[in-house]
Amino acid sequence: MRTLLKAGLVLVVLAAVVAIAGALWVRGRVTAPYKGYDAAEVYVEIPPGEPTLAIGRRLVEAGVIRDEWTFRLSWRWYGRGRTLKAGEYRFAEPMTPAAVLDRIARGEVVLIPITFPEGLTIEEMAALFARHEFGTAADFIAAAGDPSPIRELDADADTLEGYLFPDTYHLPRRTTAAQLVDRMVARFQSVFRPEWAEAAAARGLTVRQLVTLASLVEKETALADERTIVAAVYHNRLRLGMPMQADPTVIYALKRLGRWDGNIRRADLQVDSPYNTYRYSGLPPGPIAAPGRASIEAAANPADSPYLYFVSRNDGSHVFSATLDEHNRAVREWQIEFFRRRRGQ
Repeated sequence: MRTLLKAGLVLVVLAAVVAIAGALWVRGRVTAPYKGYDAAEVYVEIPPGEPTLAIGRRLVEAGVIRDEWTFRLSWRWYGRGRTLKAGEYRFAEPMTPAAVLDRIARGEVVLIPITFPEGLTIEEMAALFARHEFGTAADFIAAAGDPSPIRELDADADTLEGYLFPDTYHLPRRTTAAQLVDRMVARFQSVFRPEWAEAAAARGLTVRQLVTLASLVEKETALADERTIVAAVYHNRLRLGMPMQADPTVIYALKRLGRWDGNIRRADLQVDSPYNTYRYSGLPPGPIAAPGRASIEAAANPADSPYLYFVSRNDGSHVFSATLDEHNRAVREWQIEFFRRRRGQ
């Protein structure tokens, strides 16, 4: 009897040891970092609605998790009650299954930043899009050529020029041009304030005219304290029926005609384009670039200023004048004499 008890006790101890050893082995299996791919990095894309076990198979096939058995155990221990989110994920170092599951449950998808500065045209934005290898410039231009997303604000828009909001966007690698354009228009709509449209209407301007004027402000100055003054110059000229005579509109006209080479010549001021505000009165027919928030706000709320003219000091700032005589003196000082002195150095 005593022998049987001893044998039973030995079996119980052995079973306990085996169980503990097995548990430790399993625990080591699901807590050990693993990297089963030879490349420096791998990307795993999880489609929307993918079942959990199918996600596990993707991770195993990519070499991110050792095998499906390890995934199942890890999911049981670490994943219960959590949702694995769709998207593309990057892995570049050995990771525990728990860390892998945590990354996917947190939705830490691969995002690439792309920054569109203020004052770019659709074509210039398209070139940036292509340089970031999301797609071709032609794809972006085609998507931006559909004005339907902005129809509610601007019924006369023929493209999305001026309505693709300049900002930094963090995008999945496979973002299409159409998806990005939609985001940029949505961003514009979220930034644009109803009170700006009301202020424009009080001055007899449509939203399209307001954004067009804002695009002139954006191209004329990058200084925060000048924006409302530049806007005032253009509002004053509109009120008096004076031509805008804005060089950026000539540049835009030349670009549309494929004739821009980086310089404005006297003959260019007579180029036959409705965007040439030296030849055609009033605002151009639409925006000439993408204005930022500050320029739109300045165009809606210009300074109370008598100025009708401004000329560059060649350092990013401008001299503003209320009369033509003042302006001519400023032009002589900052354009003629300035460059004469520079040539003499």
